[in-house]
Amino acid sequence: MGARCSKFSLCWFHSHLKPSVLESSDLENGDRKESSWPSFTEYSFDQLKAATGGFSPDNIVSEHGLKAPNIVYKGQLDAGRSIAVKRFNRLAWPDNRQFLEEARSVGSLRSERLANLIGCCCEGDERLLVAEFMPNETLAKHLFHWENQPMKWAMRLRVAFYLAQALDYCSSKGRALYHDLNAYRVLFDQDANPRLSSFGLMKNSRDGKSYSTNLAFTPPEYLRTGRVTAESVVYSFGTMLLDLLSGKHIPPSHALDLIRGKNFLMLMDSALESHFSNDDGTELVRLASRCLQYEARERPNAKSLVTALMSLQKETEVPSHVLMGIQRETQSPAQPLSLTPFGEACLRMDLTAIHEILDKIGYKDDEGIANELSFQMWTNQMQETLNSKKHGDTAFRAKDFGTAIDCYSQFIDCGTMVSPTVYARRCLSYLMSEMAQEALGDAMQALVVSPEWPTALYLQAACLFILGMENEAQESLKDATSLETKRTKH
Repeated sequence: MGARCSKFSLCWFHSHLKPSVLESSDLENGDRKESSWPSFTEYSFDQLKAATGGFSPDNIVSEHGLKAPNIVYKGQLDAGRSIAVKRFNRLAWPDNRQFLEEARSVGSLRSERLANLIGCCCEGDERLLVAEFMPNETLAKHLFHWENQPMKWAMRLRVAFYLAQALDYCSSKGRALYHDLNAYRVLFDQDANPRLSSFGLMKNSRDGKSYSTNLAFTPPEYLRTGRVTAESVVYSFGTMLLDLLSGKHIPPSHALDLIRGKNFLMLMDSALESHFSNDDGTELVRLASRCLQYEARERPNAKSLVTALMSLQKETEVPSHVLMGIQRETQSPAQPLSLTPFGEACLRMDLTAIHEILDKIGYKDDEGIANELSFQMWTNQMQETLNSKKHGDTAFRAKDFGTAIDCYSQFIDCGTMVSPTVYARRCLSYLMSEMAQEALGDAMQALVVSPEWPTALYLQAACLFILGMENEAQESLKDATSLETKRTKH
């Protein structure tokens, strides 16, 4: 395999994808690079007022807007860091010392599974908390009120796993109690990874009731004692597993009746159709049932939830923002690239322009590709092979991309000749047919055949842009531009 292809497909795979899902060393010790996590800060009221535009209604991000007893605002600090500011009503925390102790304690936690608490304000009657801002909304929005696409099965499993990791981390740091765990408390960061809001870790004080949801979702022991326990949190986690299974907020009693009657498939979200295996569905239902046991002592703990959910993870190599269909903000390269027309077309994801370029280039870049064929192959197979390529080229020029894919596939599958240009043309035909993953495979295969071919790298960049992998696409674009610059100089 060529060096460039190896660099992308192996190094990038291991360093960017695998650790994000299954490795959790930083979760176990609550650590990360210091620059990523600011230390807990006590802000002045004027600082937070300025950061939120004077607590402008336009900056409200909490569920019930101005009607909420405690309102959450989006804000921005002087350093350009986006924050979420929760402003409590004046009766919520009468004891300022208790508020500061709680805030500092929760603010000492640091995990990539939490929307971390990074500061507070306690001046006069004002009580405010400051957390990292999560730009991609709540689990409730993506699960119950989706617009473009329902949440994929692999992503639902990831949400459950990351949430279990968050609860396990908090438990390991002596903060096992979480108040009113629900789909509005799970937020999605800039990479569309799910995180648990740190606001729910604060002790209840007079901040409304611990369980603000319908009593049908409240742990049985809370109804008896009015106290939140670690086991109560696991019960609420079980209700969230039901949310993930069904795409609806189903009362546990109703769900358990279906489960006992072995009708669990009736629980499954119809939007998932057949995109999950019955074994996976059965296992998640079983786990939810264990969490929803009436007797608190019979429920699993957070650590065992992590273990159970780890083995269920799917598509672990795919970043969350791709699974969610969320465009991530592109980071500009340190020095702007001087792009060729091909590079510009890739950056714009202008497939029509790419088609014109590939059609114009023709097969000149195939020159020098060794195709040693025996006389037997020439006589028996060559005419048929060349015909399939010829028909593919005709379809490609006519923009009949379905036929082009079929003809080029016949040529490639025959195996008597190797042509990077055919891979390139089939790659674009796949992109035109909204089959980006298959297109990426062809771009990489073209790179295997011709490791120093800019066209293969340009197409790889186009595929990655379309798949939402902007940073990786920029790298491919940079490599393609560099190669083409070298070629034109010689």
